[in-house]
Formats: sequence, structure tokens, C-alpha cells
Amino acid sequence: MTRSRWIVLASLGLIGAGSVGLDGKSAFALDRNTRAVVELFTSQGCSSCPPADALMQKMAKDPTLVILSFPVDYWDYLGWKDTFSKHDYSVRQHDYANVRGDNEVYTPQAVIDGRTHEVGSDAEGINRSITSLSDSGALSVRVSVEMAGDVVTAHIGSAVRSNEAKATVWLVKYGHEQTVAIGRGENSGHSVTYTNVVTDMQPVGMWKGQAMTLELPRNSMTNSRNSGYALLLQTDVNGRPGPILGATVLDDGKAY
Repeated sequence: MTRSRWIVLASLGLIGAGSVGLDGKSAFALDRNTRAVVELFTSQGCSSCPPADALMQKMAKDPTLVILSFPVDYWDYLGWKDTFSKHDYSVRQHDYANVRGDNEVYTPQAVIDGRTHEVGSDAEGINRSITSLSDSGALSVRVSVEMAGDVVTAHIGSAVRSNEAKATVWLVKYGHEQTVAIGRGENSGHSVTYTNVVTDMQPVGMWKGQAMTLELPRNSMTNSRNSGYALLLQTDVNGRPGPILGATVLDDGKAY
């Protein structure tokens, strides 16, 4: 598999330093000050979703936010099958509602830091939740990455709270921006741009409250210009996704 070339882009607000190693391959350190993770549960078959999709496109330009879109499949019966939807994402949304205890599942729905939710098109509500959670230190564990040669090394800090001392490290792959012409259903005749659509999630490590490093093979990540990657440190609540403790982005699509 062709190796990707990664650099730090100061224009994106990423804090880091890049260099070229003795083997001629790029090397960098990347330490983002991530304020929040926003997961949008959306659907191409939902007439209320395009404004939320447009909002995510704008919010993704903020380098302190990790924006991820999860297309659900439960609106596919309306006459248009979402081209990105996965049943697993519908399950993830329902699991969040179960963990919160409110059982509120709808589109567009934005889940912030795996803890609370807002209407996905409500910029004021989402920003209010981001500020509140950031001020309370919801993302309390620093997650950063560095790369040299064929290895990407993730550095994960130690626990701040004793009740948040176990979590899974997830490698999330997504496509940066993709525009879809919708032929049927509630959005028939419209073209909608989707931002950071998740295509895969893989657990790559377990964190037990102590600072740790995790090595990932660089060549396991594709070099498609539309591919991006994020790392999430997320707790587990009885087999369901719980609060997110830390996160960062490994931008393998735009950082060429």
C-alpha cells in the first residue's frame, strides 16, 4: 500500500513541528487543543437535515473541534436509501440515548462529547453545550500524535478523575466532504454536501487511566486525498458508548 505523506499545517491551527528524517520520510508532532467532539446523526432521507449538514461543514473549519457525521438508516424506507448509511450508526445513536436515559432519538441530532445532545441545526445550542462541557473539562485526557518513518505514535495522558480510568481508543476513518445528488424521498432533486462522513471505526487499544503510547502502522492508513482519521478515547457503559475523554485528528486527506 502506498505510504501517505503527512505534514503539520500551521494554517489549520495545529500545534506541531515537522521535519524530514534520515530515511527521507516526513516526521511530525501534532498536539491539538480539542475542545469538543460533535457527532451528527443525519440522513439523506430527512428533510430537516440539510441545514445541520451545512452547519457541520462550517464547524469543521474550527481546528479545536472534531466533527463526525454518522448517517443512519431508519429513514431509508421513505423512498431513498442513504448512500452512506450504516445500521451500526443507528445503533450507536440509540445506545447514546439509552446511556443518557432520555431515549431521545431523532435527526438531525448532534451528540457532544458523547454526553449531551442538541438539534443538529441549532448552532446556538450546540455552541452552548460545547462551551459548557469545555469549561467543565469534559475532554480531560490529552491525546496527541507524532509520526516518524513508518510509525504513527499516539500519546494518551493519565486520568484526571478516578471514575474515568478505563476507556477504548478508537481509530475513526472518514471522508472530508462528499456531495450527493438525491433522486427520491424528502430531499428529491437537491444536492447536499456531507462533512467528515464516518466510514469505519476500529478499536486499536485499551486505556486504563495511566499515560500510555500506542503505535499504529503508517501504511495501514490510505493516502486518499478525501480520507481523514481521528482518535477517540471513549468510555464504555455496559457495552454502549459513553462519555468521550479525549480526541484528536490525524488529517491524512488535506495535509499533503
